[in-house]
Amino acid sequence: MPLIAVYPGTFDPITNGHTDLVDRGVKIFDKVIIAVAENPTKNTLFSITERISFIEKIFHDNTKVEIYSLNKLLVQFAKDHNATVILRGLRAVSDFEYEVQLASMNRSMEPNIESVFMSPAEKYGFLSSSIIKDIAKHDGDLNKFVHIDVLEALKKKLR
Repeated sequence: MPLIAVYPGTFDPITNGHTDLVDRGVKIFDKVIIAVAENPTKNTLFSITERISFIEKIFHDNTKVEIYSLNKLLVQFAKDHNATVILRGLRAVSDFEYEVQLASMNRSMEPNIESVFMSPAEKYGFLSSSIIKDIAKHDGDLNKFVHIDVLEALKKKLR
């Protein structure tokens, strides 16, 4: 049975920190499913279609990566896709408490699904989509933090 991980997030937009985690995840898991959260309560800069499109461009040649929208409970999504692992990134100690809380809740709902935490590469440890959007709003240089298609879309969207 293949070992499948779900990597959930809003990815608004996807950063090189996110892609680093996926690239490292496919070394461990047979498949990594990127679950792009629709989350209508969040005021996203990019639509679900745009966010999925960015991710598809970035991972177009990686057969171990699949991308779907997420509009249900994460554990149900994982079960629907035969995933037994939820992959989460931890940038700092401040992420830890929240992530452990989520992992405990997910485990209480579905004991057969484990959460695995990975830290990003050191050079991306401080990145977040919020920081990226803020830098983009102020015309900062984001070349080494996001894919070129994301960079162009940010410039266009925030003009």
